[in-house]
Amino acid sequence: MRTRPCSVTVTNGKKEVVSYVGPIKLRCLGRSCYTGALVLGDRTLLGAVPMEDMDLVISPTRQEVTVNPESPNIPSAIVMQAR
Repeated sequence: MRTRPCSVTVTNGKKEVVSYVGPIKLRCLGRSCYTGALVLGDRTLLGAVPMEDMDLVISPTRQEVTVNPESPNIPSAIVMQAR
């Protein structure tokens, strides 16, 4: 795993230099992906890109993250073909 400094702006508008680490392997609900992470404390925030990579969706009625019901066995993706 590699670490490098990264400049970020936090929600209060203050700029900070934090550690960027990666690659890291994330696992959630039987699916996995590789990504990087910004280290800002002791809480974990799962971003949109890893969720999309693992084909996870938010279920508002159950208030939870779940696998995409349209592809319950393996992650799927929508791609555009280059011509």
